[in-house]
Amino acid sequence: MAFIYIGMMLFAATHVFSLLFPAVRNRLSARLGEDRYKGIYSLVSLLGLVLIGFGYWQERHGASAGLSYYEPAVGARHITLSLVLLAFILIASIGGTGYIRKWVRHPFSIGIALWSIGHLLANGEIYVVPIFAMFLGLSILDIGLGLLRDEALQFEPHIKRDCIALVAGLLAYAVFALGFHPYVLGLPVLG
Repeated sequence: MAFIYIGMMLFAATHVFSLLFPAVRNRLSARLGEDRYKGIYSLVSLLGLVLIGFGYWQERHGASAGLSYYEPAVGARHITLSLVLLAFILIASIGGTGYIRKWVRHPFSIGIALWSIGHLLANGEIYVVPIFAMFLGLSILDIGLGLLRDEALQFEPHIKRDCIALVAGLLAYAVFALGFHPYVLGLPVLG
């Protein structure tokens, strides 16, 4: 599980630093240049995700296979499917100017939280729980700090943008449910 934990530390450290120390982040970005700062931030985050993925794969096929903290509740899979669908729609709304973006103050972080909760409901494996708990913790931190900042969005919402978010969310959901999960992870979620 070492790769999972190292990856989680790298991924979480970049995000927690950015969330908790925005003034320091801004000074560092100004000093390095915004593009260079974002590049380093992205590379460290990506390295963390790659290590998490590698560690997950290693544990799933290694000594941790079959070990769980808990058994998922009956019906958790159906709840997860619904939560993840909603999560993809919320995440897809982040760049738009629709009603979803206007009413849901932090659609990306709420989407990640729902995605994480869904996966925690459906998976109790010892190599899965820490990963989704980390994503859930980061999203809750981001939502909480965002609410404290009380950043109001000023735009006239358009239903067309919500339709685009809905279609994009449904397409992403289909790709993950019908492609990524069964063929990359070997874990079919439908059927």
